[in-house]
Amino acid sequence: MNKAELVEYIYEHGNVGESKAAAERALVAVLDAVKAGLAGKEGTVQLIGFGSFNVKKRKARTGRNPRTGEKIKIKASKTVSFRPGKGLKEAI
Repeated sequence: MNKAELVEYIYEHGNVGESKAAAERALVAVLDAVKAGLAGKEGTVQLIGFGSFNVKKRKARTGRNPRTGEKIKIKASKTVSFRPGKGLKEAI
């Protein structure tokens, strides 16, 4: 499912107003809230029954360029992980 299909689903099944534009605004608001929660102090967004988004830190490490075999340094970074909740696991 892509963003347009998700907006269509929200428009048809949600109670967000009379237009697809309202459904898209609702989706964008939710995604912005998740981004803000992850960027915040705790770095966690927990949706009971659906799952949890968490920020994880990756340490700097040494890797290899697959074309040349040359060693390269990979910088430390942050990534987002998702753990599905019980309700989501049961739905799948």
